Amino acid sequence: MAKPPSVRFLLAHPAHFFALGCGSGLAPKAPGTFGTLFAWVTFALFHHHFSDFGLLFLLTAAYLAGIWFIDVTGRAIGDPDHGSIVWDEIVPFWLILLMTPDTFLWQLAAFALFRYFDITKPQPARYFDQHVKNGFGVMADDLVAAGYTLLCLALLKIVFA
Repeated sequence: MAKPPSVRFLLAHPAHFFALGCGSGLAPKAPGTFGTLFAWVTFALFHHHFSDFGLLFLLTAAYLAGIWFIDVTGRAIGDPDHGSIVWDEIVPFWLILLMTPDTFLWQLAAFALFRYFDITKPQPARYFDQHVKNGFGVMADDLVAAGYTLLCLALLKIVFA
C-alpha cells in the first residue's frame, strides 16, 4: 500500500482536496468511516439550501467530478483506491441521505447499512472494486453500496412504518 498522504499533499491540488474528503480521508484509522461521517455532517449543513431536484443535479455533478478527482489523486498516490480517498463514500452517502427520512434513527440506520455494504462489497460492487481500477470503478462500487442501502431502508420502512 502507498504511503498515507499528508496535509501538504491534500492542499497541493484541488482534485486531492476533494478526493481526500476535504481532509476527512487523512484520518489515521477508518478513513472511509470518517469520510461518511463528514458526508453526514455536511449534508445537514447544506441540504436545506437546495430543492431535491437541485440537490440531485449537484450530486450528479459531484459524482462525475469525483471520477476525475479520484483518477488524478490515485495516480499521484500510486494507488487508484487508496484508503484516504473518500469522495467515493461522500457523494453516494449524500444521495442516500437525500432519500432517507430526516430523523436521526433513519440516518443512523443508513450510515450503518452503507458502511456494511461498502466494506463487504456485494456483487456487482466487488466486480468494480477488483477489476475497474480507476476513478469510475472506485465511484461505482460505492454507488452500488448506496443502492443496497436504499433497498434495505425501503424494506425497513415497509416493515416499521
